[in-house]
Amino acid sequence: MAEKRFTVLDLLDLDLKGHNSLNLHCVCGRRGLTRELTVPEINRPGLALSGFFESFGAQRVQLLGRGEVAYLAKLIAENNLQTLTQLFSYEIPCCIFTHNLAPDPHVIELAEEAGCAILQTDLSSTEFSSRLLRVFSNIFAQHKTMHGVLVEVYGLGILIMGDSGVGKSETALELVERGHRLVADDIVEIRCVNGNTILGQGANRVISHHMEIRGLGIINISQLYGIGAIREQKEVQLVVKLEEWNSAKVYDRLGTQQLSIDLLGVKVPLLEIPVKPGRNVPIIIETAAMNERLKAMGYFSAREFNQNVLKWIETDAAQAAYYGSDDSY
Repeated sequence: MAEKRFTVLDLLDLDLKGHNSLNLHCVCGRRGLTRELTVPEINRPGLALSGFFESFGAQRVQLLGRGEVAYLAKLIAENNLQTLTQLFSYEIPCCIFTHNLAPDPHVIELAEEAGCAILQTDLSSTEFSSRLLRVFSNIFAQHKTMHGVLVEVYGLGILIMGDSGVGKSETALELVERGHRLVADDIVEIRCVNGNTILGQGANRVISHHMEIRGLGIINISQLYGIGAIREQKEVQLVVKLEEWNSAKVYDRLGTQQLSIDLLGVKVPLLEIPVKPGRNVPIIIETAAMNERLKAMGYFSAREFNQNVLKWIETDAAQAAYYGSDDSY
């Protein structure tokens, strides 16, 4: 699958709200808005401006804060534009000035000649860097789409998988009815963020909060149950696989088996639930969610039960019950 190009213009067009907003606008060099961002990293070009271009991160976004701007002013005052000219000789993606600092006219002239976009933000260098790196971690993260339903149950992100017609959407609908939230139905896009976190959301945000129920058709969850019944994305913390009951298969009855599934290189707990008439799958999933939360707090019910049984076997009462049984025949 070919990766979509992400350009400087795409960075400007990102619809980010609140503490995620980058507050960016273009000052000059609009010809450079089509340049592609290929490296999810930031470079502070202080060393380059001083003349040291070895190991210069030319493919990174160049961030100029108060220190770099003060040094630029010194170079311009001394009419020493050699390193600045050399900086723009590289095809850098863009330059971003923080603290609402305005680029000097010499910088604007060189940027226009080189076709490099100059952007500006009112954020501090530290705050902008942390926000931009969060954006990059999401945009450049490994991702793929999966067939399933993603719901939030008791604060736990659960990806429900299974063959077509096994009852994934109906199970999710009952969970929503019971006060839980839908993230995406049918097609779920997952991303690996920070190397160990799997985030899931609808592959198409326009239809992700709609649900197909066989015999009923397409329903809009946010319209039927309110805006509190949906959310945009959620970390996948448990995968539930629904399958038709197979009498020949031996299912785990104690819960001591800890299955997992590999999602983009991250191991996520897996629970296999057989489906047959009379089984209340939504309640089982609710219980599984609470049990996973207990495990995260260090309490493992099945393991404790197993240890209690072993302790009981070792007691005198258990040995007396065993040895005192009638074994004369």
